[in-house]
Amino acid sequence: MLQKLKFKPGFNKQDTESGAEGQWTDGDFVRFRYGLPEKIGGWLQLTSAQKTLPGAARAQVAFSSFAGEKYAAIGTSQGLFLYYGNDFFDITPLDTAITGGTLTTVNNSNIITINKGSHGLAVGRYVTLSSVTVTGASGYTATDLEKVYEILTVPDIDKFTVQAASVETGSGMTAAGAVTVNPYVEVGPTTQTTGFGWSTSTWGASTWNTPRATSSVILDPGNWSLDNFGQVLVATIFDGRTFTWNAGASNPRGNRASLTTSNFQTTNNPTATRFTLVSDRDRHLFHFGTETTIGDPSTQDPMFVRFSNQEDLNTYTPTATNTAGTFRLDTGNEIRAALQGKDYVFVITDLAAYVIQFVGPPFTFSVRQVGTNCGCIGQHAAAFINGVVFWMGAEGGFFAFDGTVKSLPSLVEDFVFTTDGDNLGLNFNSRDVVFAAANNLYTEVNWFYPKAGSTQIDRCVTYNYAENIWTTSSLDRTTYQDQGVFDAPYATDYEDTSTPVFPDILGITNLFGASIYYEHEEGTDQVNSSGTTAIPAFIRSGDWDITSRRSALGQQTGVADYRGDGEFFMAVRRFIPDFKYQTGNAKVTLFVSAYPDDVAVSSPLGPFTVTSTTDKVDTRARGRLVSIKIENDALGESWRYGTLRLDAQPDGRR
Repeated sequence: MLQKLKFKPGFNKQDTESGAEGQWTDGDFVRFRYGLPEKIGGWLQLTSAQKTLPGAARAQVAFSSFAGEKYAAIGTSQGLFLYYGNDFFDITPLDTAITGGTLTTVNNSNIITINKGSHGLAVGRYVTLSSVTVTGASGYTATDLEKVYEILTVPDIDKFTVQAASVETGSGMTAAGAVTVNPYVEVGPTTQTTGFGWSTSTWGASTWNTPRATSSVILDPGNWSLDNFGQVLVATIFDGRTFTWNAGASNPRGNRASLTTSNFQTTNNPTATRFTLVSDRDRHLFHFGTETTIGDPSTQDPMFVRFSNQEDLNTYTPTATNTAGTFRLDTGNEIRAALQGKDYVFVITDLAAYVIQFVGPPFTFSVRQVGTNCGCIGQHAAAFINGVVFWMGAEGGFFAFDGTVKSLPSLVEDFVFTTDGDNLGLNFNSRDVVFAAANNLYTEVNWFYPKAGSTQIDRCVTYNYAENIWTTSSLDRTTYQDQGVFDAPYATDYEDTSTPVFPDILGITNLFGASIYYEHEEGTDQVNSSGTTAIPAFIRSGDWDITSRRSALGQQTGVADYRGDGEFFMAVRRFIPDFKYQTGNAKVTLFVSAYPDDVAVSSPLGPFTVTSTTDKVDTRARGRLVSIKIENDALGESWRYGTLRLDAQPDGRR
């Protein structure tokens, strides 16, 4: 007799395959809607020329100018960039200019040596050359050389080399000609690593240009906090300075972010801040984990908070007539995350959670601790949606705040956080790259994280807060911006072996990898510069078994209703597929085994290809335990599963 196979929505990865009867246990690239599993939407690479950005993207914010221009700012480990009009713009701030350098070139070579005593630059830094004076012996013009470069080598503390676009056609220059070097601001490494002194290159504490043999110093990855003050972008490098960029300025996309943006200067801001945030309603700029003495990075306190005067990004000295001020949080070792809530700023340390609310002068803000033993794992590991803050815990688990802090029960918790045997849980040594984001289209919160052995994001765990269910996937996005300013979510993916193609940097290598920018929930496939490929979605159930005895329902109706305890083997002769919708084909596989610890094998005739017109499928399978897998592997395929009917009969005890 035909039996309906119904499964609870969500994944259960806490139980065994046999113990999770009537539940889904595994899957990839699937979500649940109205209790039914379906393949997620596809994604399309943005920018007309399919450009990629240098380094690993770590922060993103979308905002609009007063003229209605839509922007997304993306901060990577190598710079700061804008997305506008399906193209990228480089707005990376420049560091202090290095003047007084000279140039050395050699005939028939494109290598340029810049000579400058104690320049302090390292291999891989990006620099621009300006104010170039070329001697008569060179075939170059100033225009030829005033470009953006990646530093190729640092032979010693007094020189470095770059690669020009063409070779020297003249006899060359020998430490001749003047040049000003304008380095890009240094953001930080692409990974969270064990450090060896200044930066993660060859700088160390022993012989110059030689790394230490060992170190226990953990270096945070290059990171940004991005927010908008109206049409002004506010960008802070982790443990560094704060810059602004004004979308309302003349020729805005030709300007770089800076400390001195017209009318929005940050010259008086702290010089070492973990991250910043603009409070929406009262318009203060908050600095978290910042200096107690502005301008002195040695006074940085990871629990200290400083806020600007209202409507003023550059005033921090409290007076009787302004609202600037400071306070220090007392529970925890460092502030881990901060985000805007409904009418409050929510701050999470490594141990506790706080609500900060504007109350006006003379106190300006109230600070209230709302939770303990609920720390956050990283800077971007929290998200606010529909009045609730969600975050990943510092030591594992998930939390939510909707007026009170509560732990979120999860049937995927061990899978996400515990490394045991073949299961690779989260790599806690790379916790600062974890990124949380809401997808309001499907009432989801996603946490993208690196598994054990990986320093980059390669997994995702998703909580559907409307249906209170959890799923996992291999979707690897380093940042994610929900729809709002744009009509769809925009996200970044990092490839550590790729060479970026934007901006136009001479001599650029794949030293830092590249980030791809995607529009999500677009079509059914993944589309990028490599072509169009299928998204291999699947979902698999726990084991199902029967008994030879009729259930109470079966006794009443006279219809076989085999509910089981695994006492008997079963013979499966056919199944009737049921999909709520289906485009293209789907594959259905029945896996059978005799005992829970056995490796389940595919039924002899499977996998079975199911089309939208398939009425039934004949099969031949025998086992004590049966599980089902639904998948696709071709272009243009999508589906939402319904309720499959299985013709299974008892077939003896052996």
